[in-house]
Amino acid sequence: MDNIIEVKNLNYTYEGYGDMPPVKALKDVSFNIERGSFTVILGHNGSGKSTLASVMCMLSEVDSGEVIIDGRCVTDESMTDEDIMDMRRRVGMVFQNPDNQLVATIVEEDVAFGCENLGMPSDEIRRRVDAALETVGMTKYARHAAHKLSGGQKQRVAIAGVIAMKREIIIFDESTAMLDPMGRREVLDTIERLNKEDSITVVLITHHMEEAARADRIIVMNGGEVLCTGTPNEVFGDPERMWAAGLDVPQSTELLYKLKKAGFDVRIDIFDPYECAREIDHAMRRMRLGGETGGKS
Repeated sequence: MDNIIEVKNLNYTYEGYGDMPPVKALKDVSFNIERGSFTVILGHNGSGKSTLASVMCMLSEVDSGEVIIDGRCVTDESMTDEDIMDMRRRVGMVFQNPDNQLVATIVEEDVAFGCENLGMPSDEIRRRVDAALETVGMTKYARHAAHKLSGGQKQRVAIAGVIAMKREIIIFDESTAMLDPMGRREVLDTIERLNKEDSITVVLITHHMEEAARADRIIVMNGGEVLCTGTPNEVFGDPERMWAAGLDVPQSTELLYKLKKAGFDVRIDIFDPYECAREIDHAMRRMRLGGETGGKS
């Protein structure tokens, strides 16, 4: 197993202010993320998932524990500012609100911004910007005004800016939360394409169950702790555990689980609504054909 990120016994506390006491946001958190994987960190608000994103991007200092990126401990106190900047060049982050990430008025200028700050030659910037826009399907918008784009398009431009800097790891912190359903699909399709076709390690922070179902692996956070980890089938295959923690499962999984509890012979490791409908149809056909009863008649 080739882990590109290792988190070991991580603790993080937000200092209190005024009459507010300190808040322990991360409590002895440990997990690994494999190189080239698509991993989702799932949890409701206040579960610690965005704090984790900040720590993995080296934007916050921890109380204790280790974050190791590609064999190098980035939480080590011996790390210099130069060391941290070098490691940050390997990890990109796309935030929740696309409007807060656009810094230029024209799309291609915005994508070029990070590369310019790194002092790259003009011809190299041009090549990277063109390639990044093509990767996210925004080439025809290169000369468009960034503020006139849809939410999903703006988020794809933000992703292009990270791609242009050739980040090995991209962390998406609730990057679809403010988008409409079409924008969410656009961004998720782009994320999957980056992972599958370009072998970029993707970490998606979300509270949307349907998004989590598309990942290779899910890390479920609850109250600053890791509740469970596993494949979507393993995590969502135990809905009772998720509900006990105040979390949901994909709607298709919930429906099939309740049908199974009622006695119907159905699989519950299905997340797509159309596949769910087919599974129910097959179960009903088996009942009508007098094979397995599958449940109540």
